[in-house]
Amino acid sequence: MVLGTWWRKNWLRVLVHIGAWVPLSWLVIQYLQGSFVVDPVREMTTYTGKTALILLMLSLACTPISTVTGLKQVLRVRRALGVYSLVYVSVHFAIFVGLDYRFDPGLLVEAIFEQRYVIVGFAAGVILLLLGVTSTRGWQRRLRRNWKRLHRLVYVAGILVVAHFLWLSKDPQEPLRYGALLVGLLLLRLPPIRGAISRLRRRLESRLKRNSERGLGVLAPHR
Repeated sequence: MVLGTWWRKNWLRVLVHIGAWVPLSWLVIQYLQGSFVVDPVREMTTYTGKTALILLMLSLACTPISTVTGLKQVLRVRRALGVYSLVYVSVHFAIFVGLDYRFDPGLLVEAIFEQRYVIVGFAAGVILLLLGVTSTRGWQRRLRRNWKRLHRLVYVAGILVVAHFLWLSKDPQEPLRYGALLVGLLLLRLPPIRGAISRLRRRLESRLKRNSERGLGVLAPHR
């Protein structure tokens, strides 16, 4: 009984934690087995970058999903998704620095400041690192109202990550799809749109409740 109650409250968190570790586990297994053959560094860099982007999008989608569906449980995994996105960004950057540029400071400085896709990717990584470090309750208490203002930079990070992907990719179709998704998620966060959706959802919930009560009234035995 206790386990069942705990599972109902935490099943989404469990799935998020398991799901977030699966891609990294797969990457390690594939690397150890030597499955990356054609261009291992590029393949691993692309893989970790896409995974970081997907997790970031899922983190940004939590509030809109809660607004549309009314499920508050989704909001509880928002921070975990953001932190896992930072984990994959860190692995992405480590592969870039260690395997691609062999920790050469000169080449790294040249790449960071001369190639636009590296500049925006590096900026996005710095923002996500800052948000990851300040995501704890302790930092919330220290920063107070400024905490929310600071964490709105996640929208900037999302834009920079999509731009990084777009400038890096030979085929713009996939990054543009992520860009369209990001625009949709940001629009759903605008107060007028968010308020209209919340009011519509409450009206629908109220109507469904009334219909359900009427149905129960009809089915109730008459004495």
